[in-house]
Amino acid sequence: MTDSTETLRSRAKADRRSALLEAAARLFSERGFDRVSIEDLGAAAGVSGPAVYRHFRGKQAVLAALLVGVSEGLYDGGQRVVDTQTDAAAALRALVAFHVDFALANPRVIRVQDRDLDSLAETDRHAVRALQRAYVELWVDVLSRIHPEAAAGSLRTRAHATFGLINSTPHTGHSSDMRAILERMALGALNS
Repeated sequence: MTDSTETLRSRAKADRRSALLEAAARLFSERGFDRVSIEDLGAAAGVSGPAVYRHFRGKQAVLAALLVGVSEGLYDGGQRVVDTQTDAAAALRALVAFHVDFALANPRVIRVQDRDLDSLAETDRHAVRALQRAYVELWVDVLSRIHPEAAAGSLRTRAHATFGLINSTPHTGHSSDMRAILERMALGALNS
């Protein structure tokens, strides 16, 4: 087998896996984890139910890949944002914009996280929570440079409240000025 054949095969496998995760986000968001079968996932991604097992151990593994993956993406992306900014105020603005981008692009995943986190196996749920805590601490570190007089607990509360505000977008619909509204409100909450 040539390298190009292997590359094409690897790319096709990655594309099918991605299609399964997109289908899972849509179906779990619409119906809830418990009301979606492996056959439903396969059909939504254009493969048979049994073909799902070529990519995931089962439905639980699909949910884990979806929620752990998005938590890793948020943390890694947030870390890159912080690492590329020269001052705390710019880092905070960039974190807000990054999180707003995430929320507007992933309303289905936010709904799945809200509703089905407890459907994860304990080790996967622990991984998601650990990544979420690390992501919050990125925000707290930036906020502590802007508000050095504030207690860390107070800054965590601000960060969590901001996530609640921004992550409410799956429940509110979208308007043309949604991004600007969310960014303005988030910065107002974080800097009050």
